[in-house]
Amino acid sequence: MKRNSSSLRALPVFFCVVAALAVATTSAAVRPQKPVLHGKHWMAITGKPLGATAGAMIFNQGGNAVDAACAMLGATATMFDALSWGGETQALIWHPEQKKVIGINALGVAPTGATPAYFQEQGMEYPPAVGPLAAVTPGTPGGLLVMLAEYGTMSLAQVLAPSIQMADGYPIEASAARGIQRGADRIAEWPYSRRTLLPHRDERSASSGPQDETGNYWDREDSSTRAFSAGGPRPGEVFRQPELASTLRKLVDAEAEALAAGKSRKEAIYAAYDRFYKGDVAEEFARGVQEQGGLITTEDLANWKVHIEEPVSTNYKGIEVYKLTHWVQGPVLLQALNILEPFDLKGMGYNSSRYIHTLYQAISLSFADRDFYYGDPYFPPEEPIRGLLSKDYARHRAERILQDRNDPTIGPGDPYPFQGEENPFAEYLNQFSGTSGTPTTEEEREEFLEGFLAGTTSIQAADADGWVVSVTPSGGWLPAVLAGETGIGLSQRMQSFVLDPAMNPYNVLEPGKRPRATLTPSLALRDGEPFLSFAVQGGDGQDQNLLQFFLNVVEFGMNVQEAAEAANFNSYQLRSSFGAHESEPGSMLLNDKVPDWIRDELIGMGYSLRFAPRTSGPINAIWFDREHGTFWGGSSHHGDDYGVAW
Repeated sequence: MKRNSSSLRALPVFFCVVAALAVATTSAAVRPQKPVLHGKHWMAITGKPLGATAGAMIFNQGGNAVDAACAMLGATATMFDALSWGGETQALIWHPEQKKVIGINALGVAPTGATPAYFQEQGMEYPPAVGPLAAVTPGTPGGLLVMLAEYGTMSLAQVLAPSIQMADGYPIEASAARGIQRGADRIAEWPYSRRTLLPHRDERSASSGPQDETGNYWDREDSSTRAFSAGGPRPGEVFRQPELASTLRKLVDAEAEALAAGKSRKEAIYAAYDRFYKGDVAEEFARGVQEQGGLITTEDLANWKVHIEEPVSTNYKGIEVYKLTHWVQGPVLLQALNILEPFDLKGMGYNSSRYIHTLYQAISLSFADRDFYYGDPYFPPEEPIRGLLSKDYARHRAERILQDRNDPTIGPGDPYPFQGEENPFAEYLNQFSGTSGTPTTEEEREEFLEGFLAGTTSIQAADADGWVVSVTPSGGWLPAVLAGETGIGLSQRMQSFVLDPAMNPYNVLEPGKRPRATLTPSLALRDGEPFLSFAVQGGDGQDQNLLQFFLNVVEFGMNVQEAAEAANFNSYQLRSSFGAHESEPGSMLLNDKVPDWIRDELIGMGYSLRFAPRTSGPINAIWFDREHGTFWGGSSHHGDDYGVAW
């Protein structure tokens, strides 16, 4: 079978007609359900309406985009639907005075005692997906505090005010109530989680309402809420987290004491940082984790720190695209863009079979490299990021693409020659299999699909002074273990490590090391100024959806809302970063609206298809209108994502 990129550009006449039809129907295919969000002074977008409101509150008090992003981060972490305070935070910040993109690495690390041998002795192939042993050290508090101290303008007390009010009690959303219901049996195993998240647990035996198909009882008096009797809060009920409110107030108190002692704004915020990671909060956090069987120690918390980093980038047709480096999956977007740049994507037509096939192959190639080469840059061995992002390497990888069918055998390449070095793990590379197993039962398949696209939230903020912030926080999702009396939900990120170096010699579990995560904010510049800020939740689907969103804007001329809602596809050929790290080569999620003739062509190319009515992922984005000096905001119709602007 001939493999080269030029053959894909020389399309048969039939595919040229198909492409023309696809281009002609693009506008109808992407007519958005939500309007573009317009603003001149500021813009705040995140995964929950209350979270966006928190950002708007800070903007209205005179804060900048960093202040607002921190307020949105705190609010969404308090809402306990998609993430909580013990998770991790990744951010890109455009600094308008320094004219540069800054990376924030606030991903937690494996605790003392977390070694491959420890988990293997317990019969595990990977660290667990839930429970106290799934936790790395909390990163979100540190990420918020460092961003605020270094680049914000307001006090911690101001920025945390919405979060504290919410912890004191806010009307919980139906999605969060359902999440607690689904995880109620696990939540009940952990005493601090049970007390906070299942406030009605003791009422179960008294319920005599109508049962649902699972044997749980509906609330007889208000069945419209669809609240179960498993003990969780009902939708719209005021949900209270007194321990979390106390912890947040302790941080504000530390700031106030430092200010009273004559410390600067920045120094006072770092005093709050020290109280969380080195003071009484850290002591109770570690005690509560260890009581429930976890490994995190006070030394783990004290030794962890946020890294302010240089991001990586590539140039795609004159646009500089920035991502965090290989401790997350962000560089796969850059690798895919490098592979795709020589192709006439617009000529193929939006979501034509040829377009989808070409992107699927580029995604398979770049993610195969992720699965073998990405890991914590602060631990040896050094990852070959220069070779991975080389344009020459991209051309070399593109030669692997089959013209007319999927290649289920795609594995990682060898980027070392493209940075003038020899591969130190050639033996592992030659043994590497593109899959570590495929789900066989329907139950395994459902778990695989759920974990593959499981999401948290994203945050976008911009202001008239030029600050831009793109964040993808995560971790501590339901069912979550609460760390003692702190009210802080633990991360579940340990599962993204591997225990066998043959699976990825750069991402082997080690105390103090960061797991290679999926979280991946994005910023793009044109002519040295912000062009597009974009992010999405959704596990291994993130950079797949962001790649297509970016191309929707750049190649197909969609506005930011059209691009955020447009029908994407998702590949399951790459290894999942969660659970058993499985994959399904050739498997693809398509939008329901994809025409039958495109479906048939893809099946003929060797793809197996699944369908869903919404496939964009919950993308949040800001496009910068330089002609008019305004912001255009996009927030996908995929979930509860919402924006506010002025």
